[in-house]
Amino acid sequence: MNKEFRLPDVGEGLTEADIVTWRVKPGDVVTINQVIVEIETAKSLVELPSPFAGTVSRLLVEESTTVDVGTPIIEIDDGVGTAGPADAPAGPAEAPAGLGTVPQGSTAEQPPTTESATRQPVLVGYGVRPGSTSRRPRRDPSTRPGSYPASPSMTSAPPALAPASAPAPARAVPPTPTPAQATSAPGTPVKAPATPAKAPEAAQPGRGARALAKPPVRRLARDLGIDLAALAGSGPQGTVTRDDVERAAARPAPARSVVGDEERVPVRGVRKATAGAMVASAFTAPHVTEFLQVDVTDTVAAVRRLRELPEFTGVKVSPLLLVARALLTAVGRHPMVNSTWDEAAQEIVVKHYVNLGIAVATDRGLLVPSLKGAHSMSLTELAHGLDQLAATARSGKATPADLSGGTITITNVGVFGVDAGTPILTPGEAAILAFGAIRDMPWVVDGQLAVRKVTTLSLSFDHRIVDGELGSAVLRDVGSMLEDPIRMLAWS
Repeated sequence: MNKEFRLPDVGEGLTEADIVTWRVKPGDVVTINQVIVEIETAKSLVELPSPFAGTVSRLLVEESTTVDVGTPIIEIDDGVGTAGPADAPAGPAEAPAGLGTVPQGSTAEQPPTTESATRQPVLVGYGVRPGSTSRRPRRDPSTRPGSYPASPSMTSAPPALAPASAPAPARAVPPTPTPAQATSAPGTPVKAPATPAKAPEAAQPGRGARALAKPPVRRLARDLGIDLAALAGSGPQGTVTRDDVERAAARPAPARSVVGDEERVPVRGVRKATAGAMVASAFTAPHVTEFLQVDVTDTVAAVRRLRELPEFTGVKVSPLLLVARALLTAVGRHPMVNSTWDEAAQEIVVKHYVNLGIAVATDRGLLVPSLKGAHSMSLTELAHGLDQLAATARSGKATPADLSGGTITITNVGVFGVDAGTPILTPGEAAILAFGAIRDMPWVVDGQLAVRKVTTLSLSFDHRIVDGELGSAVLRDVGSMLEDPIRMLAWS
């Protein structure tokens, strides 16, 4: 029996993902929990295990394709005998656009009752009684009180569907049914309608020629970026169906396109998620950024000393480690900076734990994994945690859990040779600290000019939560601890 594996939600709120690499091909034998595909979500690369054991029948989605959660991506034959609709050959007859498949375990898979033994299994129950008609007259759309928008999240069929326990009552057949009213032949499995049927939109006077397609299909094409006019419809009278659109979307598209002297790069995956988050943050939280130049000569010397200690063997020790420790100590002294603004409840949520976010530049774009429980870590644990966090993110193996739940963030712009910036808050956080490049600069020490190691710190904060006094106190504390690392011991 062929079983479909649908793209699951591997992270909170996931709506779509890209198929990156198939680890199996048709004919391969797979076991339960064997990794079969690698997908890229808006946050990370994820390996999906097989929920079934058996032989791969078909790969339903090609690599480099973006699919919605709930979309079937692979068929696996578990070797068990089939009955009823499961016996239908692959590639069922065309069904009206906007229709979904019958879920496993639904009433359509149950054995027929005596009353329905002579009827063919269809969407719900076993269809109409032999010799009867069940097509009701089509209502004018202008008089219909409401519609049911197509959505992957729908959990119930529209009220127009008949209950599974009773056959559909006979209704008069309209004199001249439209193509949109055509039904599949008896005995052909059909799919559950996600929306009431609507006639395909055709060309109208004064509007120019348009491809024939129903509104849900047009919406799907718009969401997938498919030009309906470029498709040859396989439905009645050349109507473009949902399957036509999905087949077009499944064709691998070039990652970039060049038109003349311009190159176009599709916005997807991490870049798309980052862009949305940054726009939401910039136009939701009122940002304020403060700057502070700091003499970090003693911090640089402390980093050199730490590298020599056996406790730090095999782990990267950089000034970022002490910047992180200084920020964690400052948060302990000023808890309000580690907060979230709850707009719905009109409350400020102060978090007495720190999940420290570290902005990491990767081949896939900017990622911000967070080190959970960083406030309770020793300096050695913090060093190992930061090292592992960055390595995991750069390798593309950061999980959705790694990339969510942060409470305050550090971005190290100094690694790019940049002195300072005005970082945008990670959505849901009240502050972000930018750590600039460390440079040899002239500095006054005890009234004398000297060459010292100097950096610039930038602290952006949500001015709804953090007043200028609090923001300045946090920034000054971090700076003081980097000027004299011994203060970290005194204030911890």
